[in-house]
Amino acid sequence: MNFPERQSPTGTRTLRRILIRDLELSVQIGIHGHEHGRAQPVRINLDLAVDDSPVDDRLEAVVDYEAIVGNVRAITEQGHINLAETLAERIAQVCLDDPRVKIARVRVEKLHAVPGAESAGVEIERRRGAN
Repeated sequence: MNFPERQSPTGTRTLRRILIRDLELSVQIGIHGHEHGRAQPVRINLDLAVDDSPVDDRLEAVVDYEAIVGNVRAITEQGHINLAETLAERIAQVCLDDPRVKIARVRVEKLHAVPGAESAGVEIERRRGAN
C-alpha cells in the first residue's frame, strides 16, 4: 500500500503509518435473512497515514492504536450493519476524527461468506478534507 510521502524542507519524510493487521471480530453484518440476529467473523485491516511529528516517547504524542481498536470495537457493537462498505466507511470516519490522521485505508472482510473463498469484502481509502 503506497501512500504519497510529503517532504520536509530538508527532504525527510513527514508521514508515519499506523498499522493494525488482521483484527478479527464477531460482527452482526449482512443483508440476507440468515445473517440477521447472529454475528459472523470479520477481519479488519487499517493503514493510517499520520503526521510524522517528533515523538518524545509519550503516548500522547502519537496516534494510539489501542484507542483506534477500541473505537472499531464500539462501532461493531452498535448493532446490525447491512454492508461491509458501511462498516468500512464508519471505521474510516472514526480514524479521521483524530486530526493527525491524514489518510485512512480500511479493509473489511467477511470470513467464509462466499463458498470456496476465505473471505469477501471491501477496501476503501479516505483522505482528510476530500469530498
